[in-house]
Amino acid sequence: MLSVELHAHSSLSYDGRDPVELLLAQAEAVGLDALAVTDHDEIDASLEAAALAPEYGLVGIPAMEVTSAAGHILAFGIDELVPAGLSYDETLDRIHEQGGVAVVPHPFQSSRHGVAAHISRDQLADADAIEVYNSRLFTGWANRKAKRFATARGLPMTAGSDAHISEMVGQAVTQVGTDDRSVEGILDAIVAGETSVVGSRTPWRISFRQFGGGIKRRIKRTVSDLV
Repeated sequence: MLSVELHAHSSLSYDGRDPVELLLAQAEAVGLDALAVTDHDEIDASLEAAALAPEYGLVGIPAMEVTSAAGHILAFGIDELVPAGLSYDETLDRIHEQGGVAVVPHPFQSSRHGVAAHISRDQLADADAIEVYNSRLFTGWANRKAKRFATARGLPMTAGSDAHISEMVGQAVTQVGTDDRSVEGILDAIVAGETSVVGSRTPWRISFRQFGGGIKRRIKRTVSDLV
């Protein structure tokens, strides 16, 4: 089994704080095998992290979190940016055209751009996997609903810390049933459903800090863009 962090943001995300080196160092420190940096509508830092990962004893999975017209979709194993604003179906198509894997994070959390409020259940089931445990939970209801949906549809399941600061990398991980320490081996095992999820809730004080810091960085970036 490999321990994989599939949902983490660097400072390239509008709401992320830390450079990829700190995310990689944290992943190494907590004993992970692989890390995907999934910045919002950006891919450059993830590609950098994937290139640096072997220096930390890690597999680096190139990835991003795409803001589709329906909500957020995680794209893994891609090397070119998937544009924001496309329909849910077209976003999945763009990911698959690159040979990538599409995973829907926090699908039932509409306040966090979950897609379920805007697409049919059949469309949701077209994803390669469903994130059924997101560490940044409030009540756990949305995670439980995601797990019930994935179980009923026989869909692969993943977990992610949704870390926006380096300290939270590894808070929730996907255990992948493979000994193939490569991007392709890990993603193939995920699509095959050879996964289990392990995680714990992000502490409230850190959730609020991540949320508040994200707002400040978004305002700062918006002002910078307008100048």
